[in-house]
Amino acid sequence: MQTIADILLVAGALGAGFYCYILARRLARLNDLETGVGAAVAVLSAQVDDLTKALAAAQSTADASTHSLDGLTDRAESAARRLELLVASMHDLPSPPSAAAPPAPEPRVQAPEAPVFRRYRDTMEEAS
Repeated sequence: MQTIADILLVAGALGAGFYCYILARRLARLNDLETGVGAAVAVLSAQVDDLTKALAAAQSTADASTHSLDGLTDRAESAARRLELLVASMHDLPSPPSAAAPPAPEPRVQAPEAPVFRRYRDTMEEAS
C-alpha cells in the first residue's frame, strides 16, 4: 500500500512539474517583446510618448495663440475707444444746409429711328 501511495505521489509530482513547464513556456511566449503582451506594452509606451510630445506642442501653440489674441483684443478695444470719441465729436459739427437746390432733371434722349433693311439679292441678280 505504501508503494502504491509513493507511485501516485511521484506521478502527481511529475504531472505538476509538467504542468508548470507548460505554463512557463506559455508565459514566456506571452511576455515576448516581439509578439506577445510585451510587444503591445512597448507599442503603447511609444504611443504614450508620442502623445505627450504632441500635447506639449499643442499647449505651446495654444499659449502663443492666446498671447496673440490678447494683443489683438487690446488693439481692438483701443480702436473702439477712439471710434467712440470720434462719433461723440461728430455731434459738435454744424448740420448741413437743409434747403439745397433740387437736382436738375436729366435731358430726355430721343429714341433712335427704326432700322432700314435692304435686300441684296436684287443687286446680286443684276450683277450676274
